[in-house]
Amino acid sequence: MTQPNTESVYENPLISRYSSREMARLFSTEHRIRLWRELWIILAETEKELGLPITETQLIQLKAFRTELNLDVANAYERKLRHDVMAQVHAYGDQCPDARPIIHLGATSCYVTDNSDLMIFRDAMQMVRKRLVACIEALSGFAKKYAGMPCLAYTHLQPAQPTTVGKRATLWIYDLVLDLEEVDHRLDSLLARSAKGTTGTQASFLQLFDGDHEKVRELEQRIAAKLGFPAAYAVTGQTYTRKVDAFLVDCLTGIAVSVHKIATDLRILAHKKEIEEPFEENQIGSSAMAYKRNPMRSERMCSLARFVMSMQSSPAMTAATQWLERTLDDSANRRLVLPQAFLAVDACLVLLQNVSQGLVVYGKTIEKNLREELPFMATESLLMAGVAAGGDRQHLHEVIRVHSQAAALRVKQEGLANDLLDRLAADPAFAKVSISDVLSPSQYTGRAERQVSEFLEEVISPIVSQSGDSGALSAEVRV
Repeated sequence: MTQPNTESVYENPLISRYSSREMARLFSTEHRIRLWRELWIILAETEKELGLPITETQLIQLKAFRTELNLDVANAYERKLRHDVMAQVHAYGDQCPDARPIIHLGATSCYVTDNSDLMIFRDAMQMVRKRLVACIEALSGFAKKYAGMPCLAYTHLQPAQPTTVGKRATLWIYDLVLDLEEVDHRLDSLLARSAKGTTGTQASFLQLFDGDHEKVRELEQRIAAKLGFPAAYAVTGQTYTRKVDAFLVDCLTGIAVSVHKIATDLRILAHKKEIEEPFEENQIGSSAMAYKRNPMRSERMCSLARFVMSMQSSPAMTAATQWLERTLDDSANRRLVLPQAFLAVDACLVLLQNVSQGLVVYGKTIEKNLREELPFMATESLLMAGVAAGGDRQHLHEVIRVHSQAAALRVKQEGLANDLLDRLAADPAFAKVSISDVLSPSQYTGRAERQVSEFLEEVISPIVSQSGDSGALSAEVRV
């Protein structure tokens, strides 16, 4: 718990530049130690309820200092004792001399460290959930607005059958919906460690309650309920199983994967000059090239998301190497990985919400890019029309193939416009076919527009209506 000096030292950019203040506060030392004190109060209060000789005066004294931290005193104790939890016990005891004898009674360090971590992770995951819903809402508004705007689709990053701008957005949204389902599953599965004792046997509590197993079970259940959890984990060693941490980071990694994919798509679309992230009036895109409008927010999303994905293996390795009832080599790793995974995902979602609310669509460029490739897209319809007019399917296919290759060479080698339709119109094989009838892009987007409306109504509407106010959290991009 020792705090760094105020002299010039490394600052974690997740705190100073990227994540929200709300998420950063959850992982602050002050918030964690306040939770520890709340846990000590709940432990003493519940032990008193079940018959241990703890006085009301002691409880009143503990509660009087539940938020008035003396971290400087605790830091001095930690330098001497080399134990963070005992340092806080001593510092709290200095403020509450009458209660000093019963602080941490029967507990091991993991009573406060593990339970407080679980409470922080629960609150952090609930914050992630709100941000996810806000991003889903913002992108859904975008999908609705552009549900019917035809655009060129791509497979293998090569031009393919057209889709619509709104339909493409539903692909992004649905990934986030699947992430939301995983977040809800993890929140529903999260339990308390509660009062398990030094190696998970509850021996110390059994001794305190004179061998009364039912009182020890009741202690565990009451504490879990007071912490806001439906139950405690069925069995633990000294710690709750570190597989829980791996599950949480897996969930956060899934969100990072979705954000990275969305941001990458936006960067590609910016390259095509079709869609851009918001660009502020005084924003500078390049220190040398003044004309540039770099997609810096999307680039930052990819960068932060990649950081989260790179951490996925660490909690799994930690869980795998917890020898027998526990080994302390989890501690430093967890202090680094878990907070930073939450902070980085929070930063990703802040950026995604901000970008989604201000996406700029260049409809004329989208139309131009589509029409340049439309002659190739239209050939299948022309083939069918030619057959219907009495032509031979195989002969017509060969005519289209020859003209298509020639038109493609003209575009690639000479930089000229695609004249495929003019070539086909002049060919006797298509004399009975109206070429102009195949030039409407909407003919080639299938059910895309209808799919958007169905998706928004059937999948998104229930999420939004059940989630309440998803805009309660700030979405400010600070740098």
